[in-house]
Amino acid sequence: MKLKIKRAFAVILSVLTLACAFAGTALAADATSSTTATGGTSYIYIIYFAVIIAVFYFLVIRPEKKKRKQADELRKSLQVGDTITTIGGMVGKIVEMNDNFLTFETGEDRVRIQVAKWAISTTGKAATEEQK
Repeated sequence: MKLKIKRAFAVILSVLTLACAFAGTALAADATSSTTATGGTSYIYIIYFAVIIAVFYFLVIRPEKKKRKQADELRKSLQVGDTITTIGGMVGKIVEMNDNFLTFETGEDRVRIQVAKWAISTTGKAATEEQK
């Protein structure tokens, strides 16, 4: 899916670049004075850059904000007893929590590890869904 989006983005940018190049050349050829040609060309490039920024926003920034929001919601919904996976790959069960940190046990030897909440990657439910 991401590869398709990147290809679509590249095609859109290529088409816009060619369109601006041809439009700028046409305006410069048809203009009677250099001020008209320069002014008309600058508007096309302003529009071109506005479109690039809009495409960049919808293909890169907006999806990243959604992912960050989902991760924040996941971390806020954690409860004692949940199975978690950290960003480092450690798996365990939450035994204690406070505002910024949580403690979880790993394996049968019950080693307790304290980590920051931002270091939690997935919960037990999310980890099993990704494997399917």
